[in-house]
Amino acid sequence: MTLVKLTSRAWSLNILALMHAGVPARQAPLLAATSASRTAFAASLNHLLQLGLIERNPGHGHPLRPEFRLTPAGTQAARIASAIIEVVPDDATHKLIRKSWTVPILALTGTPYRFSAIKSNLITITDRALSSSLHQLEDQDWIRRDIETSGRMPFPTYCATNTGFAIHQAVGLGRQK
Repeated sequence: MTLVKLTSRAWSLNILALMHAGVPARQAPLLAATSASRTAFAASLNHLLQLGLIERNPGHGHPLRPEFRLTPAGTQAARIASAIIEVVPDDATHKLIRKSWTVPILALTGTPYRFSAIKSNLITITDRALSSSLHQLEDQDWIRRDIETSGRMPFPTYCATNTGFAIHQAVGLGRQK
């Protein structure tokens, strides 16, 4: 299960982190805890169902107000999501975490990476989306852009810093547990 698939819906990480924290796994409590719109929340919840990270809890809840539970794969993803959300506790920076490419880029850039190397690891990303994401992360001071001059042609490298590096470590620690 890749981070790219997981983060392609804005509220997926938050929903998993809330379920990991023990928030009742029904739509109303989860929706209230995320402060998401109903439409965005429903899209993220359906996305998690399709990925097989959550499932309806049989015998619990009403057909119109189902209860959910984490699957075994969802438990691991929820651990990672919880670790990421703990690193970014304020609402202002949550907006950046909810963007599709933020977490996958930070997961890669624990060490310096070239633009082309990031792009080749995130196969479905466009040049424009990657460039825009890198600029946003650099503006937030979550990634550092350095110019490597040791070779014949100078080229930029990108490396996670500060909160970005903490998110990189949270992804790695969540996978190890």
